[in-house]
Amino acid sequence: MGIYLSTPKTDKFSEDGENSRLSYGLSSMQGWRATMEDAHAAIPDLDTSTSFFGVYDGHGGKVVAKFCAKYLHQQVLKHEAYLVGDIGTSVQKAFFRMDEMMRGQRGWRELAVLGDKINKFSGMIEGLIWSPRSGDKSDQVDDWAFEEGPHSDFSGPTSGSTACVAIIRGNQLVVANAGDSRCIISRNGQAYNLSRDHKPDLEAERDRISKAGGFVIAGRVNGSLNLARAIGDMEFKQNKFLPAEKQILTANPDINIVELCDDDEFIVLACDGIWDCLSGQQLVDFIREQMKSETKLSVVCEKVLDRCLAPSAAGGEGCDNMTMILVQFKKLVPACTSTDDKSFSSENVQTESKPMPADEKFVFAEEVQTESELTPAGTSVDEKSMSLQTKSKPAETES
Repeated sequence: MGIYLSTPKTDKFSEDGENSRLSYGLSSMQGWRATMEDAHAAIPDLDTSTSFFGVYDGHGGKVVAKFCAKYLHQQVLKHEAYLVGDIGTSVQKAFFRMDEMMRGQRGWRELAVLGDKINKFSGMIEGLIWSPRSGDKSDQVDDWAFEEGPHSDFSGPTSGSTACVAIIRGNQLVVANAGDSRCIISRNGQAYNLSRDHKPDLEAERDRISKAGGFVIAGRVNGSLNLARAIGDMEFKQNKFLPAEKQILTANPDINIVELCDDDEFIVLACDGIWDCLSGQQLVDFIREQMKSETKLSVVCEKVLDRCLAPSAAGGEGCDNMTMILVQFKKLVPACTSTDDKSFSSENVQTESKPMPADEKFVFAEEVQTESELTPAGTSVDEKSMSLQTKSKPAETES
């Protein structure tokens, strides 16, 4: 059967929801791919004042994406930083926590529950897509206790997943990303990137990979994976002398914090199956046009998926799994009068941002200090650079 089907699966899983602060719609579709490896989470009421949305694009299997969709938002809630209002730190720790939780007997058992096929020789696990309903935030206490068993030395799954999440509390939007799924925001019809693809050829990614003992060839880590950051993929995280953020592959997310205003219309989170076909501005333009006649946001998402689906599996674009979440803000905050957006770098450095020309490239906060603003997303399909640039203190150097 290969990686593509002879006929695409165009049946869609779609959902709508809302609360007093926002409305959302989502849709996912397997498309031409032989399996569906995307997952997502849409939880408008993570707590009484906070909403959570996430897309997870699996590779090498489905189970890590499913695991993240089920557990990542729970770990955000449980971290002590969340209790004191530090969402940036709590979501960063939740990304790392996913790798920790998937190890050992307990991790193996939980992955097996989510999966429907286990290769007992390689430990690779497959399963169906997981998409928790908005009520599945889980208030149950679970300390993820260590378990003895035949898989106590399980080092974690060889498959992995991207993770791109948006957390909204009041006027604050926190976006965390590891991999090449993306989040954009529409501000008065202008698309702005809120995440950056983590590709191995980026200088800082390549430098970390090399220092950890890996290499990049043909745009792939060790000639295999075309991502520099992801959850799972434990074979790339085995250096016992390095912390999690310094491994060949890391789950360490870029985190950006933006103050929302009345000019902000909606955000979109989507896997690369969408971004391979449309730029941020093209997507915003398409959504705004559809919303003139369609009020059900999931239907707008479905139309985007249909727009991106390739007519045949002969080419690469439009042949991937597709998942998209559209979150529309209800107008409860003042109009934008300043550009005092904030960003939280993956090196735990608080940063500030201001608007800049669209063709400016993202610069790593640990490499150089820059001033910028929310930068308009490119109009070309191959726009890859993150457009929320930062001004920050240099990160601590290695001792």
